[in-house]
Amino acid sequence: MDWQAGLFLASVLVLPVLTAITFHEAAHGYVAARCGDDTAWRLGRVTFNPLKHIDPLGTVLVPALMFFTTSFLFGWAKPVPVDFRRLNRPRTDMVWVAAAGPAVNLALALVAGLLLHIVPHLPEFLADWAGANLQIAILINVILAMFNLIPLPPLDGGRIAVGLLPDVLAVPLARLERVGLFLLIGILFIVPLVGSQLGQNWSILPWLLDVPVDIVGNLILVMTGHGAG
Repeated sequence: MDWQAGLFLASVLVLPVLTAITFHEAAHGYVAARCGDDTAWRLGRVTFNPLKHIDPLGTVLVPALMFFTTSFLFGWAKPVPVDFRRLNRPRTDMVWVAAAGPAVNLALALVAGLLLHIVPHLPEFLADWAGANLQIAILINVILAMFNLIPLPPLDGGRIAVGLLPDVLAVPLARLERVGLFLLIGILFIVPLVGSQLGQNWSILPWLLDVPVDIVGNLILVMTGHGAG
């Protein structure tokens, strides 16, 4: 990739990524406040200001390094603080709080799909850039939603599962919250690295995400009048 193509790609990635993570985190805080815990609200985290949600390491440095060194992009935002003990109905409301982030990302993907219909009517110099932004917005939001729905705490899917499963399954799953981040790092980085040293492709994430991302992405394209991708 030459520097001009890299610069264009970076320019059409920034807006969709910042929008996706900002709305995702703000949604968690908003639903938590509606359900009784105003911790995020008091800390100013229920906002569409991306600066409030940017983690210097996870949102800027790690994605930037990966963008220029690998074909895989990964990062994270500053998590919105939620005190689940303060929720009106802790177990049930935890499901709604956790589901709010992925739900907003899917809504953003639908909005981007609808806005694609405007692109042909834009000036030529703007149409390519806007079209790329919107197409990437669909992909980024679907990936973010599907990734966060993996049923492993501290991901949203793990917390949803803890809230829905019977105690015999929910309790041991909830205990993974403390080590879930380390498990994710192992799944995303260490296992593929070991596999590559052995000449094997042990990348687990594509196996987990490729099918659901394709299905949901194509469904959004159909729903917004573009046909399957």
